[in-house]
Amino acid sequence: MTTHYLTANGFADRVGLSHTTIRSYQRDGLLPEPDAVLGAGNAAKHGWLPETIDAWNAKRRGRGRPRKS
Repeated sequence: MTTHYLTANGFADRVGLSHTTIRSYQRDGLLPEPDAVLGAGNAAKHGWLPETIDAWNAKRRGRGRPRKS
């Protein structure tokens, strides 16, 4: 069986956030540790399993205060 990892762009698409937001979250340490890392340093590519992303998304905080009606 082949294991499929999602990149930061795939992560963003899966949770409905912008790619820029996911990259900011990654830089700030707000994402789960990647399940796979290819390469090293700034050129490293991170990959997450879909179930890792889904678990993170289920636990993340809401979007702040609700809108006024």
